[in-house]
Amino acid sequence: MDAEDLLLREFLGIRGERETHLAANWIRSQQRDDGSWAVFHGGDGDLSTTIEAYTALRLAGDSSGADHMGSARTFILAHGGIERARVFTRIWLALFDLWPWDELPALPPEIMFFPSWVPFNIYDFACWARQTVVPLSVVMAMRPRRPLDFGLDELRVGARPAAPRRGLRTRARRMALLDSAARLYGKAAPRVVRRAALRRAERWILARQEADGSWGGIQPPWVYSLLALQLLGYETDHPVMRAGLDGLERFLVHDRDVRRLEACQSPVWDTALAIIALADAGVPADDSALVRAADWLLGEEVRVPGDWAVRRPHVPPGGWAFEFANDNYPDLDDTAEVILALRRVVHPQPDRVEAAIARGLAWALGMQSADDGWASFDADNTRGSLRELPFSDFGEVIDPPSADVTAHVIEMLAREGHGSQPAVKGGLLRLSDWQEADGSWFGRWGVNHTYGTSAVLLALEAAGVPRDDPRVRRAVRWLEDHQNADGGWGEDPRSYEDPAWIGRGPSTASQTAWALLGLHAAGQRSAAAERGIAWLASTQRRDGSWDEPEFTGTGFPGDFYINYHLYRLVFPVMALGRWCGDGTSVERATHRPQAVREPAEGER
Repeated sequence: MDAEDLLLREFLGIRGERETHLAANWIRSQQRDDGSWAVFHGGDGDLSTTIEAYTALRLAGDSSGADHMGSARTFILAHGGIERARVFTRIWLALFDLWPWDELPALPPEIMFFPSWVPFNIYDFACWARQTVVPLSVVMAMRPRRPLDFGLDELRVGARPAAPRRGLRTRARRMALLDSAARLYGKAAPRVVRRAALRRAERWILARQEADGSWGGIQPPWVYSLLALQLLGYETDHPVMRAGLDGLERFLVHDRDVRRLEACQSPVWDTALAIIALADAGVPADDSALVRAADWLLGEEVRVPGDWAVRRPHVPPGGWAFEFANDNYPDLDDTAEVILALRRVVHPQPDRVEAAIARGLAWALGMQSADDGWASFDADNTRGSLRELPFSDFGEVIDPPSADVTAHVIEMLAREGHGSQPAVKGGLLRLSDWQEADGSWFGRWGVNHTYGTSAVLLALEAAGVPRDDPRVRRAVRWLEDHQNADGGWGEDPRSYEDPAWIGRGPSTASQTAWALLGLHAAGQRSAAAERGIAWLASTQRRDGSWDEPEFTGTGFPGDFYINYHLYRLVFPVMALGRWCGDGTSVERATHRPQAVREPAEGER
């Protein structure tokens, strides 16, 4: 993303010397010994990331003959060269005439005309992919070329581009035929239709810019929307462009002589988890810090319909999003955790809390998918054939229900007194179906089975599933079997692609805490839990936090991972608070409005 930030600024004509220097310093600092760049701490080298980093450093003035560039080039050539890079990397190169547009998959903007019931319409894509596909359809239709003063022939091996990575061979062939048909159409598209499609895409992009200037609060749709709008005639001083670029500045982190770009920011998620952690640790429910945090969360409630309403038009809006500003895309994960957090606080305006929770509950219930599970952003976003499109090699492109999100929603609904509802009963059956043969659950948004298993155990406990239930006992056995010799737990992101890594990795504070939370929910007061608690106690820093360079958050399984800087703190505090507290259960610690009164003037 730091490389793409420099490439974006070069394309827009706004790349400055100072920002280039700082970003290049950061990129160089992350190079691995074998010359490559990885997508997560401790991971293997990634070809596409290495190509983009190499290109950005060439843009920054690094000579192709420099030692670090030579080692990067050796890695790239050994892994297939530019020809084996992902489609998105080759799109970036095509912008600068370093790759031919004709050798990229088709993405015609006419998909904007597809109604929501037609296969491959934009609402079949997950929200993050949808927000990326629409602006990219503009870019790929307009095919800009802005040559640089260097080439990348030294990174070519002369092979054919990579074949589709995923899917059954027969389906992949069908998708290749569909791509060929779209290419033919692109060459003969009626101009009037193409212009109308571009106008519709332009309106769609503009309508989804958030108050902070972003698109979805995440990097990919943000940068591609800026590219598309610039090609449609929006200069960098246009208010829309200015807001977008100013917003990107707020995602930049400066540290001494480097500058890096955050993929996203997660204040709603972080604040909800922090409230729960502090409450677990014994901070009083009326503490001013908790009240202020709850008050901020109430102000972040989403009260307008977004893209989710295409599939659920009769569901009233409610819930919470992940970022500072993302009214188009609230999500079920944040909504569940925010409601759980609000119940841990005695707020001076109980009616306001109850109203927000009621709206969040109604929205969550209305967003249950047909299979009785819950996804993150949409309901029934499950068209798996989209994964096989030649274009779709950049990560997950749909948003099917997952065990971890379903578990968080069930935990919230059960603690709100809805455990006997058909929605919860159906969700519990779905969780049973999703339990792996070894007793664990897959983690979609956290790495990986450790996260999923912990989330489900918390949901089962909240829903009143007995602790001697076979599902619970098998999950406990899996956690205990995967404890590291040092007493902690860890799981490497490679577990998403290589089963040998499932439940394996260096111990981390967040993953150890997840395991302890799961064991606590299962009532497993065992030697394994004692060793996990001891590991957290012995590895705590003097400032109260824990070291955790590992990436334990997941964006796209197998492709994109996140280091949440608060995970190393909130989850250990949660786990230690529950294990070492006075025995007060989470259920008894929740707060209902009957006992709350408005404080007198000056009472606080």
